[in-house]
Amino acid sequence: MTVATTGEDQWRALAPQVLARLLRAYGSDQLDACEDAVQEAMAEAYVAWPAKPPTDPLAWLVTVARRRYVDHVRSDVRRRARETRESALLSPLLDAAPGKEDDSLEMLQLCCHPTLTPSAQITLTLRAVAGLTTQQIGAAMLLPEATVAQRITRAKRRIVNAGNAFPSPDSPDDRLDPVLSVLYLMLTEAHHTATGQPAYDVDLGDEAVRLTRLVHRAHPRDSEVTGLLALMLLTIARRDARISEGELVPLADQDRSLWRRDFVTEALALLEATVPGATPGPYLLQACIAAIHASAADTDTTDWREIAALYRALEQVSPDNPAVRLNRIAAEAMVLGNAHGLRELDRLEADHPEVPRLSSVRAHLLQRVGDREAAAAAYRRAIEQATNIAEQRQLTHRLREVTGNDADTGCPLSGRP
Repeated sequence: MTVATTGEDQWRALAPQVLARLLRAYGSDQLDACEDAVQEAMAEAYVAWPAKPPTDPLAWLVTVARRRYVDHVRSDVRRRARETRESALLSPLLDAAPGKEDDSLEMLQLCCHPTLTPSAQITLTLRAVAGLTTQQIGAAMLLPEATVAQRITRAKRRIVNAGNAFPSPDSPDDRLDPVLSVLYLMLTEAHHTATGQPAYDVDLGDEAVRLTRLVHRAHPRDSEVTGLLALMLLTIARRDARISEGELVPLADQDRSLWRRDFVTEALALLEATVPGATPGPYLLQACIAAIHASAADTDTTDWREIAALYRALEQVSPDNPAVRLNRIAAEAMVLGNAHGLRELDRLEADHPEVPRLSSVRAHLLQRVGDREAAAAAYRRAIEQATNIAEQRQLTHRLREVTGNDADTGCPLSGRP
């Protein structure tokens, strides 16, 4: 990697590689200290690189992180056998062999520690490898921020109690499921950021695709890996059309000429080679839904009946998932009518009263049936419930359409996080 291709947008890709090198050099029991050292190196790079960019960014970051780690160990007078450890710290780092692929995929698998529960594996990996904050992880996993922080703390403690080791996977398929979950949640946060500022996290989305390509290279015949890669490509293909002046643009209103056709073409080719004979899983089914949208000229020519059928299949493999059920209802409303959709929303809300974006779907259906007063009330609820600034702006725009009042904001945007 040369300096010409490296900058702030590449730091997210470099961080897990630097962390992996420090863990190999100093031991997996030093996860917290190594994480701190990597973050300090990143902060130093932010200041130093604009004036004097390095010729080898990875080597620069590894060197600086190593120095920060050594400084912390030397200042810790309570550490046992400090002199012995300091002597060991002076030995050269274990550099990767020439031509060796980066350590990102290895870090994904290692952080999905076998002694942890699946939810803890995913949470810790999102923090250590993807670099997401507890707020971002909570938004992606639909969990309170405090719960996420507790999971990370407990996960690290459990690793220490298990012997401070990060055992390597037993096989290439080992820990694949939590790795895919991590990548999917990275895409989720990139596509719909926790705060909406920015409306789309370009760096995180690109890193999710890069890591998924690494996984696909290792598992080219796995239908779920292929499905996830296709889903990412089809989702990111719409990026430029999905945001306008900081406001989300609904799929029906997007300028499809702005979609990246190279990503769409690549994704459709992946699905064409994978779908026949494959057992449908959640990522493959979502990719097939996205492919139908990508293949249609507009909303009116979209095969909504097929999309609704795919969502019903997705409900079978992702049972009791209210978000999937909400999407199925929205698709069925395009086939069976808005009244059917509103009745189904009532049932969903009775079962899951806190489903994100349920109020916005209800408002949209009410607007389509011409009930402006009820639609306005639903839009105001949706605005109040939303934590994403870009989503709030889009909902406020819809509210003004319904009320005909340009001054109607539903709730003060400036007061939202």
